[in-house]
Amino acid sequence: MVTINMLSFVASIVVVLVVVNGLPTQPQCPEQYGVQAYAHPELCDTFFLCTNGTLTVEQCENGLLFDGKGGVHNHCNYNWAVDCGNRKADYTPISTPGCEYQFGIYPDGAQCSTNYIKCQYGEPIPNACEPGLVYDHKIHGCNWPDLLLEQCNPEAVVGFKCPTKVPANSPAAKFWPYPRFPVPGDCSRLITCVNGYPRLITCGEGKQFDAHTLSCEDPENAPQCAGSFNHL
Repeated sequence: MVTINMLSFVASIVVVLVVVNGLPTQPQCPEQYGVQAYAHPELCDTFFLCTNGTLTVEQCENGLLFDGKGGVHNHCNYNWAVDCGNRKADYTPISTPGCEYQFGIYPDGAQCSTNYIKCQYGEPIPNACEPGLVYDHKIHGCNWPDLLLEQCNPEAVVGFKCPTKVPANSPAAKFWPYPRFPVPGDCSRLITCVNGYPRLITCGEGKQFDAHTLSCEDPENAPQCAGSFNHL
């Protein structure tokens, strides 16, 4: 188990050269068991790592910085996600085709896309958003297409056009102004309309969409999910 201590290493005995009989000795880790990571007091891309009492000085890969929360690679996090405070950070990119930094997340094109690129060691690796989501470069992750209307057409992404009204006696009406609809042939998802735009919602693990209640239920309570919806 990895534990993180964000106290300055200057204040830790790890960085203090212990002098015994006038001779410096190897700095010691505060803990002799497990793995602990400590921030460097001056450099944001460097940290101290103690592994079962053995101290090493580690450096984050290009595009990564240390904040004590990083789980991207070797205890480091993406540079855009790290607040370095007073620690110095080197933002110089080492670029390869498709990757600005050796580690990073990038859109796979200028247009609205359900895919994105994750770079590892400078290699661009294609990734797909969950169904119904698109890549949002502002959050470096996937988002609802109706939150990116300047770039995306939610109806095209989801493949559904929300009605302007629904019959008062229909199951969808009880969820108004966020009416729900089944996805034909897919018992694991539903469509809900938000401000007139569709969102594809995935039921939780082990749940199944019931076209009669328009809710995610235990499979024994949702024997069928047949339904219809407005295709574009």
